[in-house]
Amino acid sequence: MAWLGWLLALSQGRQNTIYKIDVKTGLYDGVHRNMKQRHIQMIALAGTLGTGLFLGSGKAIAIAGPAGALLAFIHVGTVSYCMLMSLGEMMCYMPITGGYIHFAERFLDPAMGFALGWLQWYSGVVGLPTEIIGATLIIGFWEPNGSGLPKAQLAGYITLLIVLCAAVNFLGVRWFGESEFIFAIIKILLVLGCIIGGLVIDLGAGPVHDRIGFRYWKNPGAFTPFITAGNTGKFLGWFEVLLQVTYSYVGMEGLAMAAAEVQNPRRALGKAVKRVFYRILTFYVFGILVVGMLVPYNDTRLLQSTGTAADSPFVLAMKRAGIKGLPSVVNAGVLSSAFSAGNAGLYQTSRQLYGLALRGQGPRIFAKTTKNGLPIVALSFSTIWMLLAYMALSKGSATVLTWLTNLVAILGFCTWGIISLTYIRFYHGLKHHKIDRTKFTFWNRFQPFPAYWALMWSIIIILFNGWLVFLKGHWVTTDFIIAYINIPIFVALYAAYKIFCNSKISTVETMDFYSNVPSPAAVDIDEPVPRTVLGTISNWLF
Repeated sequence: MAWLGWLLALSQGRQNTIYKIDVKTGLYDGVHRNMKQRHIQMIALAGTLGTGLFLGSGKAIAIAGPAGALLAFIHVGTVSYCMLMSLGEMMCYMPITGGYIHFAERFLDPAMGFALGWLQWYSGVVGLPTEIIGATLIIGFWEPNGSGLPKAQLAGYITLLIVLCAAVNFLGVRWFGESEFIFAIIKILLVLGCIIGGLVIDLGAGPVHDRIGFRYWKNPGAFTPFITAGNTGKFLGWFEVLLQVTYSYVGMEGLAMAAAEVQNPRRALGKAVKRVFYRILTFYVFGILVVGMLVPYNDTRLLQSTGTAADSPFVLAMKRAGIKGLPSVVNAGVLSSAFSAGNAGLYQTSRQLYGLALRGQGPRIFAKTTKNGLPIVALSFSTIWMLLAYMALSKGSATVLTWLTNLVAILGFCTWGIISLTYIRFYHGLKHHKIDRTKFTFWNRFQPFPAYWALMWSIIIILFNGWLVFLKGHWVTTDFIIAYINIPIFVALYAAYKIFCNSKISTVETMDFYSNVPSPAAVDIDEPVPRTVLGTISNWLF
């Protein structure tokens, strides 16, 4: 507990104190609104498209079967959408620095915001090297005979990727937005290409002219029994892949971290929330449906783990159909996804640390910004953690990579649960203060029931994600630690802040819905009316 006391002792100011705000212009907290609407729309659309779909879906099919994997993607999709609806309403009303971390502090308890913020930041910075390591594994796909990269070459690629990732972020939020815009287009084209190519193969237009249809859903079957036979085994297979599928969706909540740096935030974020889930769900559902039709769940290659395009069920389906050359194309697309994930991760962790400092829950030095609105100290400190990627040069790095990936996925459900709980309090606070939420730029008529749905499933997954280790003969200490380590860390952070700062739980009477919330006049700008067909289409899309 000594390090907790040290961390809290460094925190400056009272828990509700904001540092350096310019309320007249809306350019509060030192950051500037330089991210354009097209940036946030494309980040929202394709920011979560990555290795979870391209590589991880094969393991989901092997464990749960094509129908089980499809139902898992749909189910987690409903949970993430309910969470996103809850978050969307809050961030469109309060497009401020800190996002959902700030909301938890304001509407639940400052200690809750403190615990969530530092746990999120810790998870983010330990996740950064995993993306860099993953990218180097993907590059190794092009080595002769898939032999992997020599250590010297591996160190060189790690250095190059860290420098590029850091450079994009240090250039400022506008260049970060431009880079993510380009990466999003690449990922969208890759997914659409895989889906269309898969349908062509399934309908018998491939080189072997074999019309597959739903053949593999009949033999070997649509569901894979897991651990035990019968319907119980099929259910366990579905439940087992829920956490893995979550890794594909984690990151949707990251939109809130850009709320203080996007132009016309209420319009841009509302537009993103309304559209993003349907687009992502379409990509994931159609993607997993198509690949589930092309590859039987008993194909042993679905469980291989090289970290490259060789793991992709889309590539496996192409190989089975006799199509050559495309694995390298897919590998290039997956490489861009891995780099994009690291790029976005560095952006989010730096803003999380910056937001904590701004709220007096972290060292004040991290709230320092340049004249261009870049949180330079928070970004520099977060970048340092990318150096952990050099652990790939030692033995056992693949195991560590798996551990860190699982930790991020589990924390995703923790975050979703807290966001949902925050919204429930936010909803009741609005009613008490007689604030009409139907006037917001984004609101949902079914609330608060979607928030309760997301909260319920988040709790279920958090409590039972490590269920397998409790079965006879399946105990693995490391798996147990990965499954539940976030719970005691969160409780320790929460309790420490309560003890040291004596924070109080927010009641509906004391909730603050007004301070530091920018007025429409402060952040809205007039946008030119499109005068061409192309401009009209672009305006509708972005």
